[in-house]
Amino acid sequence: MSAPSRIFLVGPMGAGKTTIGKLLARHLGLAFADTDSEIERRTGADIPWIFDMEGEQGFRDREEQVVADMTQLNDVVLATGGGVVMRPSNRAYLAERGFVIYLHATVREQLRRTARDRKRPLLRAAKPETVLSELMTLRDPLYREIADHVIDTDGCSPRTVAQRLQAVLG
Repeated sequence: MSAPSRIFLVGPMGAGKTTIGKLLARHLGLAFADTDSEIERRTGADIPWIFDMEGEQGFRDREEQVVADMTQLNDVVLATGGGVVMRPSNRAYLAERGFVIYLHATVREQLRRTARDRKRPLLRAAKPETVLSELMTLRDPLYREIADHVIDTDGCSPRTVAQRLQAVLG
């Protein structure tokens, strides 16, 4: 099998979508793109600011437009935000337009990887573990619904995950 020309990475925050996506794109000779970076580029503001000014709904509206546009790009590995699967339209764009890889990470691993990250609006809560557990309960079935392939990232370096994915994709 030759590698698909559109590879979309989904999964929770801290799963490694951006880091693994860059490595995978380089291994496969594809471009790399990130929906969160594109939202920031288009708005001229970072995501925490968008959440503060527009709330999660405003951010999700912007994300939906970016996903509609970016899932039409060719020869790309596209990393998405953790909540992208919350909108049915986003799930449809991803599932219909490319090969979807779910980068799975347990809540414990997500906590470890995001412990020092202050740029994640949904983790500003007093108990990030509770937030991550609730998000996983809600989102995991949606990630799995659209995934063509699921890979566990716990305990693996980004390079190892990218190499395993390259082997799967051919």
